[in-house]
This record gives sequence, structure tokens and C-alpha cells, in this order.
Amino acid sequence: MSGNGRVAMITGAGTGVGRACALAMLREGWSVVLAGRRPEPLAKTKADAGANGEQVLAVPADVSDPVSVEALFARTKEVFGRLDFLFNNAGVNAPGIPMEELTVEQWRYVVDVNLTGAFLCTREAFKLMKSQTPRGGRIVNNGSISAHAPRPNSAPYTSTKHAITGLTRSTSLDGRKYDIACGQLDIGNALTEMAARMADGVPQANGEIVAEPLMEPDNVARALVCMASLPPEANVQTLTVMATKMPFVGRG
Repeated sequence: MSGNGRVAMITGAGTGVGRACALAMLREGWSVVLAGRRPEPLAKTKADAGANGEQVLAVPADVSDPVSVEALFARTKEVFGRLDFLFNNAGVNAPGIPMEELTVEQWRYVVDVNLTGAFLCTREAFKLMKSQTPRGGRIVNNGSISAHAPRPNSAPYTSTKHAITGLTRSTSLDGRKYDIACGQLDIGNALTEMAARMADGVPQANGEIVAEPLMEPDNVARALVCMASLPPEANVQTLTVMATKMPFVGRG
């Protein structure tokens, strides 16, 4: 494999934001490890890359499973020898139902993927980044607008995204001595399978059902490429990219 010599890993790379970011990083010359639970979407991302697909390593993996994550990073090291950038993007949601109706299983599923998954990948990235030559790298966590404010009936998702902010800050602090930078990309209303329903109307804090503006995932990819392209001595700690007219800033 050729390219610029830099290696990135993107979790949840088979669809939506993950796919858009993977393709953008490939266009910038990065080699990219695609991670996701289902092989078919990963294959679609690789096919969409065209000639850049030669720079792709697709590894089916479950980020909530420590053994699967360890195998993902072992395969990355085997093929590329190093890892320069990790985008902890994989995420799931629970049904938008009242909190008292949520099951413990629904809660744990979201926590296991969104929070524990990001931790497991970060842990393995630390092991690889601190031992490679040249040492270090960069990690970006998908925090979401929900890291700042909840939607109605979103306790599991919002709780994990608030927790991601704590993980980001701890990673940023603990990574200093290993030349590992960490930042957070907070995304609002990117047009993905998960967010498409917003165009038809979603509940607001005042009880109304309102259709919300959406933006193309490519806008997120541009932001991620910007964060990834910084030199080691600089870091974007937090960056928000959102549909300009979504009801987040102000009071609707």
C-alpha cells in the first residue's frame, strides 16, 4: 500500500458519518482502517473509494467486545505497523420512549457501544501509539450535540455523549506524556439513517413536533480532516459542526 504514510482508523465506517469521513481521509492520502459490525457496509465504503480502495483495510469488529477490539488493533498493527489517527465514531441509540419504559438491556446496549466501545478503542490506541516510532497520534471522539443538551426521551444516548466529553478530556490529559492528542467533534443533524426522521418532525422540549434542517455528512468529514491535519503540537479540543438552522442555539 502506498499513500502519505499516515494511518487512520474509523469505527462505524460502514454508513453515514463514518463512511463520509473514511472517504474524505482516503482522498487526503491516508490509509484507512474501516471498522464496523457488518462486513457488507464496510465493503460498500471500500467500493465507493474507487482507486483509493487500495489504501483500505476493512475489519468487521464489535467495539463493545474487548476481544474483538484487541483483534482489530492487532490486525491494524500487522498490516500497517502503526496508527496515527483514531475516530471513535460508532454509536447507537435507544427507542425514543419515556425513561420509565426503558429496559435495562436497552440502556446497557447504548452504554456498551457508545461509551465502553470508545474507551476500549482508546485503550488499544494508547498501547499502539505510545510504543510506535515516531511516537504518538491523535484521537477524535464523536460527541454529538447531545453532549451539550438532550432531546426529549433520550436519556441513554445523552448520558453516553456527556460521558464522552469526560473521556475526551481524560484522554487529552493522560495522552500528553505519550504525544497523543485528543479532541471531540460534536455533530448536529447530519443526514444519516439515524437522523433522517428529523426531516419529518421530531419532538421538541415544549412538546411540539417540528421538522428540523439537516446537513450532508460531507460537512462533518471536512471538519474531521481539518482536525486530523493539524501538526502534533496543536489540537482542536472541541469542534461543533451542525445544520445552521437546527433548533439548538438560542430558544428554537
